[in-house]
Amino acid sequence: MNVPFLDLKAQYASLREEIAPALQGVLDNTAFAGGPYVAAFEKNFASYCQAEHAVGVGSGTEALWVALLGLGIGPGDEVITAVNTFIATAEAISFTGATPVFVDVDADSFNIDANLIEAAITDKTKAIIPVHLYGQMADMDPIMDIAKRHNLHVIEDAAQAHGAEYKGKRAGSMGTAGCFSFYPGKNLGAYGEAGAVVTQDAELATKMRNFRDHGQAKKYHHGMVGWNARMDGFQGAVLDVKLKHLPDWNQARHNHARLYNELFAGVDGVTTPKEMPFTDTHVYHIYPILVAQREALMAFLQEQGIASGIHYPIPLHLQDAYAAMGHKAGDFPVAERLCASQVSLPMFAELTENQIKQVVAAVQQFMD
Repeated sequence: MNVPFLDLKAQYASLREEIAPALQGVLDNTAFAGGPYVAAFEKNFASYCQAEHAVGVGSGTEALWVALLGLGIGPGDEVITAVNTFIATAEAISFTGATPVFVDVDADSFNIDANLIEAAITDKTKAIIPVHLYGQMADMDPIMDIAKRHNLHVIEDAAQAHGAEYKGKRAGSMGTAGCFSFYPGKNLGAYGEAGAVVTQDAELATKMRNFRDHGQAKKYHHGMVGWNARMDGFQGAVLDVKLKHLPDWNQARHNHARLYNELFAGVDGVTTPKEMPFTDTHVYHIYPILVAQREALMAFLQEQGIASGIHYPIPLHLQDAYAAMGHKAGDFPVAERLCASQVSLPMFAELTENQIKQVVAAVQQFMD
């Protein structure tokens, strides 16, 4: 039996009877660019995230970019973030004209090490972007304390953390803004590209709404130079249907992770993910393990019909895109070690117990 890394067809099969009328509604009302279906999703998603406002945009990358621009961050500014995130986090900073400043991560949570943030702050620093990697929130209390003392914004990169919780607070609700991706493979995924920013700040929400629609609050009245970053109606309709199922899907992922952990308990050479004491809900967008001989293990799994992945093989400071920053190997040792040994195993809500057992058995066979 083959085990896919992700099975979007299985998810769609369970939703077919709900998705079809939602899409038909968009067609019948010709509500293709923004419109009532996006507005309905924004209202429901804001409520789900314990936020006052949600602004739908075209992707998670745009969500980060729009949030930064809405806060006035641009040329000459610096924004601190984790060095082991997907490049979109840094790209959004760079495309405002600001400079990303990288910080190493905690070895247990894989998230930004709050103890290292303050040393990276300069008089140019305007914001911190903690990344809630793999579905577990970063340690937000010390981050928020640092931000308050230095008068900095906190923008949560929650692209992998839909529904994750920290001390009773949902991902996206704690910072000045929280940014989400709805790429199809996310815990809450669209049927194409989409993203959103949530915030408690009404003024910021208005700025972002105007910016995403060519800088206009009223048609043909452009109060700022904006962009076309709207979410389309089909994605709003699909996401609103799927949002109702997200709690159950997240619970299924957590149950899968618990079974993985139990089965791996007797397997030498495998380090499983850790849930931190401050974590109320880890939503396991990714189930990562740490192993030696990663490439050999992945090749062996492939031979057994088991898909796997790497998130992410090269930390940002060693990417060619950021070579001009002058970093070198060894500058961020924890991230480098994690990036060199992490393997992502199959994880999706529809994963079966037998599939998980097959994955673990194959890993154990390789380790033996």
